[in-house]
Amino acid sequence: MGSFNRLHLIRQVDLFTLRLFLSAVEEQQIGRAAIRENIAASTATKRIQDLEDIAGVKLLERGPKGVVPSPAGAVLVRYARMIFDNIEGMRSEISAFTEGMRGQVTLASARSIIVPFLARELGDYARDFPMVDLVLREVENAEIVEAVSRGDADIGVFAMAYELELGAVDVTPYRRDRLVAVVPRLHPLSERASVTFADLLPENLIPVSAMMGAYRAAAKRLGQDYTPAFSVRSAGVAISLVQAKLGVTVLPECLLSHDLFEHVTSVELAEPWAARAIHIATARGRPMSPPAQALMKQLLDRPRANADGAAGTDSA
Repeated sequence: MGSFNRLHLIRQVDLFTLRLFLSAVEEQQIGRAAIRENIAASTATKRIQDLEDIAGVKLLERGPKGVVPSPAGAVLVRYARMIFDNIEGMRSEISAFTEGMRGQVTLASARSIIVPFLARELGDYARDFPMVDLVLREVENAEIVEAVSRGDADIGVFAMAYELELGAVDVTPYRRDRLVAVVPRLHPLSERASVTFADLLPENLIPVSAMMGAYRAAAKRLGQDYTPAFSVRSAGVAISLVQAKLGVTVLPECLLSHDLFEHVTSVELAEPWAARAIHIATARGRPMSPPAQALMKQLLDRPRANADGAAGTDSA
């Protein structure tokens, strides 16, 4: 085979041949790829041989069990998929001019972010783009970035934490809030201007499951183990236990509504990790669909009106 010639490749290769090549890789047989693309097997074989001649390098390794991409073929697979992703994005964007925005966008986030920040903005988005199917997945904070990385979600909104692996995503700042200690009214700590995690540890510190990792890391830095008597999934349940004077907890301040303060008190948590930075994650190297782009723009462009809106306790 000859050497690679970029201009020759651009002039000679058609999209159908690239689609056929991808089908051969996915089916692992040229014959099955031919059936999938509705052409004769001999024609499919000839097209892929011509593609290899144009590229100047072997793209498929043939064996008794079928075909697999060669190292050069694997490169072509990656770029061909990007080409077809971009073509689909182009089709969606162009159709939006005549049909209105259509499609589906999936967002993953945690309850403590959905309630105070996202719910109102998602409602606005649904009204602005009524033909887009908006799918919301409520998952724990640690699972949000993984969902985006796997392609299970187009956008993830998460609270930054030191243990998260962010190598496969692009991250954009979204909101900020803070964690506070929540203690019963008339509790000795309720008179303090601020408390530390060391002040809370001797109490029955009730963790919401999403906060367990942060609690254990903070206890480890103090040289102590953290083994809670209670463990709950909901901030509302944690606050109910504090109201019953069964312990104290730590929660995002935005989840506390004013009517709670008849029974509990919030106290500043004087810890570096009490500042909660909320970010948006999107998959690195994967083009966003027009509906996802529109949602991303809406999240970033809308006024930060939710910052002073507290939520009810049964929601997080």
